[in-house]
Formats: sequence, structure tokens, C-alpha cells
Amino acid sequence: MGRVELRDSMAVKTHAAEVEPDALRARLRVAAELDGLVVGPLGGVEVRDGLLVTRWPRGEPVDPDAPERYPWAEAGALLARLHAVEPATPLPPAGGPARVARAVARLRAEVTGPRYAAAVRQVLRAHECGERIPVSQESTLCHGDFHLGQLVRFEGAGWRLIDVDDLGWGDPMWDLGRPAAWYAAGLLPPPDWQLLLDGYGLTTAVAPWARVDGAARAYTVQGAARALLLAQGENAELADDGVALVDSCGRIAVLP
Repeated sequence: MGRVELRDSMAVKTHAAEVEPDALRARLRVAAELDGLVVGPLGGVEVRDGLLVTRWPRGEPVDPDAPERYPWAEAGALLARLHAVEPATPLPPAGGPARVARAVARLRAEVTGPRYAAAVRQVLRAHECGERIPVSQESTLCHGDFHLGQLVRFEGAGWRLIDVDDLGWGDPMWDLGRPAAWYAAGLLPPPDWQLLLDGYGLTTAVAPWARVDGAARAYTVQGAARALLLAQGENAELADDGVALVDSCGRIAVLP
């Protein structure tokens, strides 16, 4: 996971160790081409203490304390526009599937002992079931790690996407997968899910589910795995959202 330092009108990001320099440079070039959709970088890639560092204009993030103003419709519209882009710069695969795989690998390796054993088994069963779903061959430009924390607003310019670490080619439904997982787990209110679909151009909550189902299952597993890793790291009980995601994994494990 990267680290962001805010400085006046600038955000300075130190990228995670696994980020590859050439891939990041390619992603920055695409971000610069997508002005008005993705926030473009301020310069290129620097190296500091062996880690990659980039600089970005600082926008106003979504206010987590004002859920009535969450820009779900605007987010859906941004994703639809992103998925319609055909950049000239070659890019690696979008990072969503790799993020899920890393979370599952960490869960297997790090969450041990009896305290969370039943939850871990449930999450891993859901992961195994999800892997049996046929992989979509559709490939468009995807954000790769979409959630509302990846939006910022600039005065007079509206909302823009940020964080291009996972930008690349992939199944566009993976960008809807995390909100779909929250919706299925009862963590995202149905009206907000519908606003996202409306903004994207999918007019009902039922019709796109066959398309988003595989990604939703994968992100349910990832979210549950991360919640368990956090709980173990803090030697604490699983948080309410983690409980909801683990329970959702239990339902996934018995689905066709």
C-alpha cells in the first residue's frame, strides 16, 4: 500500500514496493492524456529511499461524514467514460485480480490460530468457489482499484479519478465489483448502488448482476481477508463490516 503526504496544493505519493517503475511511468503517461477524467501528474517518477514517488494536484476528497452527498452517480459516469477510452500507450493488466490474490495469500500466511479459524475457512471456501466462475474476456481501460476514496473534486471542474497504480486493461465490471460486494453484503444502501448503476448507464440493479457477479465475489473475499488481517494485527474482534463480508463469503460458498 502506498503513502500520501499532503502539501498545500500538492499530494506527494510514495508508492508501494511492488509497483514496477516502467508500469508506473506508462500509467502516468495515460493519466496525463486523460485530463478532465483522471488527475494528471505533476512531473514524472522520482526515486526516494528505493521507493517510487510521484506528485499530483491536490483536490477535495469525498467527505466520509456526509453519506447523503456521496457522488455515486458521478462516479458511475466517470467509470463509464474511462471504460470507453482507447489510450495509445501500452499498459499492463488492471490490478484488481492481483490485489485479490495478494490479500488471499496474506490471509493464508498470516492469519493463524483458533480465534479467526472459522472465518478464515469461510473466506477461503468462497475464494475457491469464485475461482470456478468463467473469466470474462472483455478488455477495456480500467481503474483497477475503484472506491469513493479514489475521487477528488476541483473547484469549477467537478470530480476526477485519482490513483493510477492499478490502471490497465481488464474486465470493466471489476471497477464495479467492490461496490457490488458491499451492496450484496448489506454495507451499501440499495439507492446508492442504483445511483452508481444509473450513472454508469446500467438502468436496473438486477440486469447487470450476471456480469458483475464474479468480480463482486472476488472483492467480497478480498474485503473479508483484509478485515481479518486488520483484526489480527490489532488483536481485536472483527469489525462490523468485516463480519458482514465474512457472512457474505458464507453465502457465496454455497452458491452455484
